[in-house]
Amino acid sequence: MQDKLKAFERLLVIMDELRAKCPWDMKQTMESLRHLTIEETYELSDAIIDGDLNEIKKELGDIMLHLVFYSKIGSESGAFDIADVLHGVCEKLISRHPHIYGDVVVSGEEEVKANWEKLKLKEGNKSVLEGVPKSLPSLVKASRIQDKARGVGFDWDHAGQVWEKVQEEISELKAEVDSGSDKIEEEFGDVLFSLINYARFLNINPDDALERTNRKFIKRFQFLERESLKDGKELGAMSLDEMDVYWNRAKTELQKDN
Repeated sequence: MQDKLKAFERLLVIMDELRAKCPWDMKQTMESLRHLTIEETYELSDAIIDGDLNEIKKELGDIMLHLVFYSKIGSESGAFDIADVLHGVCEKLISRHPHIYGDVVVSGEEEVKANWEKLKLKEGNKSVLEGVPKSLPSLVKASRIQDKARGVGFDWDHAGQVWEKVQEEISELKAEVDSGSDKIEEEFGDVLFSLINYARFLNINPDDALERTNRKFIKRFQFLERESLKDGKELGAMSLDEMDVYWNRAKTELQKDN
C-alpha cells in the first residue's frame, strides 16, 4: 500500500511542478483538456479490445494524469481538489453498496444493480436515465439506456422474447421500405435498438462486437487491395466477382494467421 501511495504522491508533485513551470501545462483549462481526455479514453478502449496489457497500463496512466490535471485546475479556483474528488467517490461507493457497508442482503448481481438505480433516485435523480451522458455514441447510449431500465425491472423475461421483437422490427422496416414511406429511418433505428437489446441477453457488448467486425473488414479489404495490386489490377476497374476472389482468399488466409 505504501508503494501505491508514494506513486500517487509522486504524480501529484509532478503535476504541481508542471502547472507552475511548463508553458503548455500552465495554459490548459478543463475545456482545452476535454477533447484530449476523450481521445485517451478511446485509446484505452483500443488497447482493451486488442488485449494488450502493456498498452492498457500506459493508457491508464494517461487517463490518471488527466484526472489529476482536472483536480489541480479545480483546486486553483477553490472549487475542489483531488482529496475532495476521492472522498466523494468513496462516499458514493459506500452509500451505493449497503449490502457491504450496511445490513442489506442481496441475492446476486442483478439485485445489486437494481438497488444502485433505486438509491440514485433516492439521492435526488428524477429519472434512472439521467446518468446516461447525452454525448455518448448512439450505440453505447442505447446499451446503457437498456441496462438502466433493466435495473428497475423494465425488461424482457428471456432472450426468445427479444428475438421475436427483433424479427417484428425487421418486418416493420421491410414494410416501410417496400412502401417507400418517410418512416424508414425510424424503423431502422428500432431494428438497431432491438438488436442491441438482444445482444444484452446474449451477454455480448454490441459496441465491442461491431468494432471487432470493423477491424475484420479492414484487414480483409486491405488484403484485397494489397493482393490485387500485386497482380497488376486496379481496384476501381475490377468487377465485384473479381474482388470476391480476393475477399474469399482473405477470409481463408487471415483466419490462418489468427
